[in-house]
Amino acid sequence: MTNRCTLQLTVLLCLTGAALSVNYGTLRFQQRSSNSACEKLLWQLITSPQHCLDDRMDFQIPREVEQPQQVRKEEAMVVMYEMLQQIFSIFGRGFSNAGWNETIVENLLEELHEQMGRLETALEEITKEGKFPWENRTVLRLKTYYLGILQYLKGKSYSRCAWTVVQAEILRNFSFLNRLIGALQD
Repeated sequence: MTNRCTLQLTVLLCLTGAALSVNYGTLRFQQRSSNSACEKLLWQLITSPQHCLDDRMDFQIPREVEQPQQVRKEEAMVVMYEMLQQIFSIFGRGFSNAGWNETIVENLLEELHEQMGRLETALEEITKEGKFPWENRTVLRLKTYYLGILQYLKGKSYSRCAWTVVQAEILRNFSFLNRLIGALQD
């Protein structure tokens, strides 16, 4: 009788562990779909007048984000979460000078929030499994990069052209996010 209970308990624990494990294939699919939706929404916001070309700037995204080489999936998720959180913060600010459709921006923010929620859930599971990458210098570099974007917007008084430049930069971010999503292999 004791052996039977032990066997049932062991099976239950194994199944619970499997249920808690991150399904990277599903997460990868959901993140790609959501990224695509965000890109479409950003393209709908484009109102870039040609005279804004003079306001362009190289914000210098960290090289490890631009060209992720052999990134572990746990690290990729941390970097993606930080990027999405920062993008959410940028577009959550006053953008009235941009002349954008508020519904599109709200949809973009909702899509970003959903992505962050999925990643947050996965990161919580990774933390429980003891696989969380505690030291991630890329995140610190990303914070500096996004701070530069915010300072640029502020320095340009959140003008329509400044928002156009930032919008183009954030569109580039989604191509980098798609590369990082590629690291989420099972």
